Amino acid sequence: MQHIKQLRFSHHGLNFINPAKQRAPFKPILQPSVVGPAPSARDLLRYLSLPTSYNQTRGANSSSSVSLAVDPYSYTSGRWLNRDDLQRKSRRRFNRVFALTLDSGHRLAAKLPTKIAGPPRLTINSEVATMEYLRLKTSIPIPKGLTWSDDPSNPVRSEYIIQEHVEGVQLHGTWPSMSTHQHMLCTKAISFLIKEMAALDFPAFGSLYFSDSPIDQSKKIPLQDERFCIGPSCSPIFWNTSPGEMELYGGPSVDCGPCYTRIPQGHMVKDEQLPYQGSIQDHTELLETRQKVLDRLIQDPRILEAASPTLIHADLHKRNIYVSPDGPTVVTGVIDWQSTNFASRPSESQLAEVDESAPDDQKKKLNDAKICHQTYDVCMKGLVTKLRQAMLLDPALVSATALRQELMELSARWSDLGMQGSCPYLPDEQQVAIHAELYEYFGTVQRLKMWLRVSLGTDSDGWVLNDVWEAAKDAHRAAYNEWMETARNAEAKGDELTVKKADRLWPFDSR
Repeated sequence: MQHIKQLRFSHHGLNFINPAKQRAPFKPILQPSVVGPAPSARDLLRYLSLPTSYNQTRGANSSSSVSLAVDPYSYTSGRWLNRDDLQRKSRRRFNRVFALTLDSGHRLAAKLPTKIAGPPRLTINSEVATMEYLRLKTSIPIPKGLTWSDDPSNPVRSEYIIQEHVEGVQLHGTWPSMSTHQHMLCTKAISFLIKEMAALDFPAFGSLYFSDSPIDQSKKIPLQDERFCIGPSCSPIFWNTSPGEMELYGGPSVDCGPCYTRIPQGHMVKDEQLPYQGSIQDHTELLETRQKVLDRLIQDPRILEAASPTLIHADLHKRNIYVSPDGPTVVTGVIDWQSTNFASRPSESQLAEVDESAPDDQKKKLNDAKICHQTYDVCMKGLVTKLRQAMLLDPALVSATALRQELMELSARWSDLGMQGSCPYLPDEQQVAIHAELYEYFGTVQRLKMWLRVSLGTDSDGWVLNDVWEAAKDAHRAAYNEWMETARNAEAKGDELTVKKADRLWPFDSR
């Protein structure tokens, strides 16, 4: 839970404490001298959006008091203090998360999804159902959900989860001080937790929900445990971000075909596309061809064996794993089950090659990562039967030109792969020639994007950490100016790279 505020409950009030400024041990009541301007209950709801109801009673310090509508420990009043920078520090990309401490010693966590976290109502329902199902069926240490709401029309006007605070310390914080051997053992322990998840059998792809979830009955596939069902995937990649009614194209489906048949609508495509990105018609024709190819491929016994619905955590990184402070190889909690769905294989990061000319400390880190990667790979392929075949298959790229390249390579190797008949995709010479030109264009953009990612320290979408934002922004501006200057010189010489083309090739929106 990075960049969050801590909250502390007492029977006298709800107190916000800034961890960076807190020096003395916590006291149930802060002295009036440290209480800032009295915020209104409406402000509290707007910034925090916890399950609260208005209470016009004023406390001794003239701070607004609020009541918890649903409180598992029956603490009914709260006072809000030290709200400085609350909004900035509590907002994350998909959720706002707050740590809570009751004066009884109980610790809680409150989590509220933002509008881009996934489909309304389904995201929270699926996350809570997944946590509860895994708590019942496995030994994975998952915090218990105490109260939750998937109905944004509640008094809070927001969906939320209040759950137990996970015990232990964040693996992200203790990882640098661990030895290589401890890293390996910790990776092994995490792999065994994944093995428990993968051992569960499910009849379809999609996401897990409670049986009474607000989903059309035709979109529910019941499980043996009647309290749960499988419904549409709640992963953000299956949902557009347009306001209004969402489109259910993420399943559920009993095989890996129908989940991935989405044809983009016209309003989803920008008016101006780079040549290699292709027109709407290009995309539609390619996707229809791809579907014909997939329909043939998924009937192959090797694909059928590898395509078994497996419940996989969608974001299993060091910040979502908690370990014992006394023994960092012991996992004490796994959090953030949002967008968990059924897939045929987990997503994996690429392992960087060890550069022998690199400094010793960098080589040590890369060798350490290599050992962890090998440990994970052996555990997954050796112990998790359902994932073994899927992980042995080659991954594929997606986008118009990249997809066409994949289809061409597949068509050329159709017989070598032992497939019967001919490939549904058989491009003619003219299509091959046009594709070769577009693929070169595509490669130029990808090389430029990769150079920017390495230089600026961003991810593939251009996201950077808050604490390096200013430096990254300045470096990005300098790189863009240099790129455009190169284009101006090239255009003056009559080269193919013009200023307009260079600006369109730039992979990030900021200019």
